[in-house]
Amino acid sequence: MRQQGEQPHLIYTALSEAFFTYVRVAFFGAAFLSFPIIAIQAWIFIAPGLYRNEKRAFLPFLIATPVLFLVGATLAYYFVFPIAWRFFLSFQTAPAGSHGMHIELQAKVSDYLSLVMKLILAFGVAFELPVVLTLLARVGILTSAGLKKFRRYAIVGAFVVAAILAPPDMITQVALAVPLIFLYEISIVTARFAEPRPATLD
Repeated sequence: MRQQGEQPHLIYTALSEAFFTYVRVAFFGAAFLSFPIIAIQAWIFIAPGLYRNEKRAFLPFLIATPVLFLVGATLAYYFVFPIAWRFFLSFQTAPAGSHGMHIELQAKVSDYLSLVMKLILAFGVAFELPVVLTLLARVGILTSAGLKKFRRYAIVGAFVVAAILAPPDMITQVALAVPLIFLYEISIVTARFAEPRPATLD
C-alpha cells in the first residue's frame, strides 16, 4: 500500500519490459531529434531539380512542418499530460476505515510510455493540418471558399478525430479538438493566400 504523500510510481511485470521500454524511448527520441536533419537532407536532394518559383513555394512548408509538430508535442507534454494524469489519478481511493476498499494505481511502464507516445504523435500530426490544407490549396485541390463552406463539418470532424486519437476522457479530447478547430481557421486564411490566382485577360 502506498504511504500518504508518496509519489505515484511505475512498475514492470516482465523481465524484459523495462529494457525494451528504454529502447523504445531511445528510438522515439532519435527519430524526433533527427527529423530536422532528415528534412534538410531531403530538401538538399530535391531542391536542385526544382525551379526557383517552386523552391519559393515549397520552402515555407518544409520549415513549418517541424515547427508545428514541435508546437503540438510541446502542448501535449506540458499542458495536456498534467491534466490527463490528474484526471486518471483522481480515481484512486483511500479506505475510510480498516474495512474500506482501497483503489491504487500501479501503472506499467510500457503502458505509460505507449500513452505518452500516442499523445505526442497525435498532437504533433494534428498540428500539421494547416500545412496539409494550405499545400492542397496551393496545387488547386482545395480553395479557401470550400474550406469555409465545410467549416461546420470540420468542427464535428475535429471532435471525432480527438475521440479516436486521445485517451477516453473529455478533458484530453477537448484539449485536442479545440486546437484543431483553431488550426482549421488558420488554414482558411493561409489557403486564401496560397491558392492560385485566376488568370486575367488583358
